[in-house]
Amino acid sequence: MNKFFPIAILVLLASACQSGNTSNETEEKVIEMEQNVTEKAMLRHVVLLSFKEDSSQEDIKKVEDAFIALKDKIPQIRDFEWGTNNSPEGLNKGLTHCFLVSFESEEDREIYLPHPDHKAFVEVLSPHMKDVTVVDYWAK
Repeated sequence: MNKFFPIAILVLLASACQSGNTSNETEEKVIEMEQNVTEKAMLRHVVLLSFKEDSSQEDIKKVEDAFIALKDKIPQIRDFEWGTNNSPEGLNKGLTHCFLVSFESEEDREIYLPHPDHKAFVEVLSPHMKDVTVVDYWAK
Protein backbone atom coordinates (compact mmCIF):
# COMPACT_ATOMS: atom_id res chain seq x y z
CA MET A 1 0.00 0.00 0.00
CA ASN A 2 1.19 3.48 -0.83
CA LYS A 3 2.81 5.20 2.18
CA PHE A 4 0.69 8.32 1.54
CA PHE A 5 -2.60 6.42 1.51
CA PRO A 6 -3.42 7.02 5.23
CA ILE A 7 -2.80 10.74 4.78
CA ALA A 8 -5.05 10.81 1.72
CA ILE A 9 -7.81 9.11 3.72
CA LEU A 10 -7.54 11.73 6.48
CA VAL A 11 -7.70 14.57 3.95
CA LEU A 12 -10.69 12.96 2.26
CA LEU A 13 -12.51 12.50 5.57
CA ALA A 14 -11.79 16.07 6.63
CA SER A 15 -13.04 17.48 3.35
CA ALA A 16 -16.11 15.25 3.50
CA CYS A 17 -16.98 16.60 6.93
CA GLN A 18 -16.63 20.18 5.74
CA SER A 19 -18.58 19.65 2.51
CA GLY A 20 -21.48 17.84 4.13
CA ASN A 21 -20.96 14.54 2.28
CA THR A 22 -22.82 11.59 3.72
CA SER A 23 -20.88 8.73 5.25
CA ASN A 24 -21.88 6.54 2.29
CA GLU A 25 -20.39 9.02 -0.18
CA THR A 26 -17.20 9.22 1.88
CA GLU A 27 -17.02 5.42 2.19
CA GLU A 28 -17.43 5.07 -1.58
CA LYS A 29 -14.55 7.50 -2.15
CA VAL A 30 -12.35 5.59 0.31
CA ILE A 31 -13.12 2.29 -1.43
CA GLU A 32 -12.33 3.87 -4.80
CA MET A 33 -8.99 5.16 -3.47
CA GLU A 34 -8.13 1.71 -2.06
CA GLN A 35 -8.89 0.10 -5.43
CA ASN A 36 -6.70 2.64 -7.23
CA VAL A 37 -3.80 1.94 -4.87
CA THR A 38 -4.26 -1.82 -5.24
CA GLU A 39 -4.53 -1.60 -9.03
CA LYS A 40 -1.21 0.24 -9.22
CA ALA A 41 0.75 -2.62 -7.62
CA MET A 42 3.66 -3.45 -9.88
CA LEU A 43 5.47 -6.69 -10.55
CA ARG A 44 9.19 -6.02 -10.12
CA HIS A 45 11.79 -8.02 -12.04
CA VAL A 46 15.20 -7.48 -10.42
CA VAL A 47 18.30 -8.52 -12.34
CA LEU A 48 21.67 -8.39 -10.53
CA LEU A 49 24.74 -8.92 -12.72
CA SER A 50 28.47 -9.23 -12.56
CA PHE A 51 30.77 -9.21 -15.56
CA LYS A 52 33.73 -11.34 -16.56
CA GLU A 53 37.15 -9.92 -15.76
CA ASP A 54 38.09 -9.85 -19.45
CA SER A 55 35.02 -7.78 -20.41
CA SER A 56 36.09 -4.26 -21.29
CA GLN A 57 34.31 -1.09 -20.18
CA GLU A 58 33.07 -0.81 -23.78
CA ASP A 59 31.60 -4.34 -23.55
CA ILE A 60 29.86 -3.48 -20.28
CA LYS A 61 28.54 -0.22 -21.74
CA LYS A 62 27.15 -2.16 -24.72
CA VAL A 63 25.29 -4.48 -22.32
CA GLU A 64 23.97 -1.54 -20.29
CA ASP A 65 22.76 0.24 -23.43
CA ALA A 66 21.10 -2.92 -24.76
CA PHE A 67 19.24 -3.47 -21.48
CA ILE A 68 18.19 0.19 -21.28
CA ALA A 69 16.89 0.05 -24.88
CA LEU A 70 14.40 -2.69 -23.95
CA LYS A 71 12.11 -0.14 -22.28
CA ASP A 72 11.47 1.46 -25.68
CA LYS A 73 11.21 -1.82 -27.56
CA ILE A 74 8.89 -3.88 -25.33
CA PRO A 75 5.61 -2.09 -24.54
CA GLN A 76 4.83 -4.34 -21.56
CA ILE A 77 7.64 -2.69 -19.59
CA ARG A 78 5.92 -0.06 -17.44
CA ASP A 79 8.98 1.27 -15.64
CA PHE A 80 12.72 0.74 -15.78
CA GLU A 81 15.67 1.82 -13.71
CA TRP A 82 19.21 0.68 -13.18
CA GLY A 83 22.43 1.48 -11.42
CA THR A 84 25.74 0.13 -10.23
CA ASN A 85 26.46 -1.08 -6.73
CA ASN A 86 27.81 1.46 -4.28
CA SER A 87 26.93 -0.22 -1.02
CA PRO A 88 29.59 0.16 1.68
CA GLU A 89 28.51 -3.13 3.32
CA GLY A 90 30.43 -5.42 0.97
CA LEU A 91 27.57 -7.93 0.74
CA ASN A 92 27.00 -7.78 -3.03
CA LYS A 93 28.88 -11.07 -3.65
CA GLY A 94 30.57 -9.56 -6.69
CA LEU A 95 27.34 -8.42 -8.35
CA THR A 96 27.92 -4.94 -9.72
CA HIS A 97 24.82 -3.93 -11.71
CA CYS A 98 21.15 -3.82 -10.77
CA PHE A 99 18.35 -3.52 -13.32
CA LEU A 100 14.75 -3.13 -12.17
CA VAL A 101 12.05 -3.82 -14.75
CA SER A 102 8.41 -3.26 -13.72
CA PHE A 103 5.29 -4.83 -15.16
CA GLU A 104 1.59 -4.38 -14.44
CA SER A 105 0.87 -8.11 -14.60
CA GLU A 106 2.39 -11.55 -14.73
CA GLU A 107 1.03 -11.81 -18.27
CA ASP A 108 3.16 -8.80 -19.25
CA ARG A 109 6.23 -10.53 -17.80
CA GLU A 110 5.31 -13.69 -19.73
CA ILE A 111 5.37 -11.64 -22.94
CA TYR A 112 8.66 -9.96 -22.00
CA LEU A 113 10.72 -13.05 -21.19
CA PRO A 114 10.50 -14.78 -24.62
CA HIS A 115 10.19 -11.48 -26.52
CA PRO A 116 12.63 -11.34 -29.51
CA ASP A 117 14.17 -8.08 -28.27
CA HIS A 118 14.76 -9.59 -24.81
CA LYS A 119 16.36 -12.65 -26.42
CA ALA A 120 18.56 -10.36 -28.54
CA PHE A 121 19.64 -8.57 -25.35
CA VAL A 122 20.56 -11.89 -23.74
CA GLU A 123 22.77 -12.61 -26.77
CA VAL A 124 24.63 -9.32 -26.14
CA LEU A 125 24.90 -10.06 -22.41
CA SER A 126 25.86 -13.75 -22.44
CA PRO A 127 29.52 -13.50 -23.53
CA HIS A 128 30.21 -10.98 -20.76
CA MET A 129 28.09 -12.23 -17.87
CA LYS A 130 29.99 -13.76 -14.98
CA ASP A 131 27.00 -14.19 -12.65
CA VAL A 132 23.34 -13.26 -12.44
CA THR A 133 20.63 -13.34 -9.80
CA VAL A 134 17.00 -12.66 -10.69
CA VAL A 135 14.25 -11.99 -8.18
CA ASP A 136 10.65 -11.13 -9.05
CA TYR A 137 8.15 -9.78 -6.52
CA TRP A 138 4.92 -7.84 -6.26
CA ALA A 139 5.65 -4.39 -4.80
CA LYS A 140 3.77 -3.75 -1.58
